[in-house]
Amino acid sequence: MKVLLAEDTADLNRALTAVLKHENYDVDSVLDGEEASAHIGEDSYDCIILDIMMPKKDGIAVLKDLREMNIITPVLMLTAKAEIEDRVTGLDAGADDYLTKPFAIKELLARVRALTRRKTQYSTDDIKYKDLSLSSASLELCAENAVRLSIKEFELIQMLIINSGKTLRTEHILEHVWNNDPDAKPETVQLYISYLKRKLMAIASDVKISGNKNDGFVLE
Repeated sequence: MKVLLAEDTADLNRALTAVLKHENYDVDSVLDGEEASAHIGEDSYDCIILDIMMPKKDGIAVLKDLREMNIITPVLMLTAKAEIEDRVTGLDAGADDYLTKPFAIKELLARVRALTRRKTQYSTDDIKYKDLSLSSASLELCAENAVRLSIKEFELIQMLIINSGKTLRTEHILEHVWNNDPDAKPETVQLYISYLKRKLMAIASDVKISGNKNDGFVLE
């Protein structure tokens, strides 16, 4: 599973990155809010860990931006502040959980596990289409190269592969991938399609996704 860690204290950032990778998370780590926003705009994650007090852009601003982009990825906020008002600000902005520094590593891992727990168990069989191979065990999409996917990216490309050549309406995707989550919008689907298009290019696949949120999407 893929995690974005935004923590501006370099030593803590390195330590948390090492621990998360040891637990088999695929981790992108950044040191300021602008970097965090840039990563969120380019890639999909199963969990985002945001320190509130960061240079260039604070964690609350990053959180508000991603929620305005209709990204409903779970967000865990970190802060050195213990005031109730600070917690309320984060939760009101759309945070899913909150952890006050200093914290135990085991507690952080427990929170991340709770936020990233799969709601569905997938078959261990690989799915193949043209030059693509999709692994449910590793959440990897392979062609000439390979790339790790977030769970939502996996579910979306899986649906597109199974229905290859057919146009899937945005409403159908929202129902089956996002389970009609009221926070998921057509723009959410459009954003995740853009993530997958970048990944298909990155692995040098001949397969393309075409369409738009109004007419639907098709893998061909």
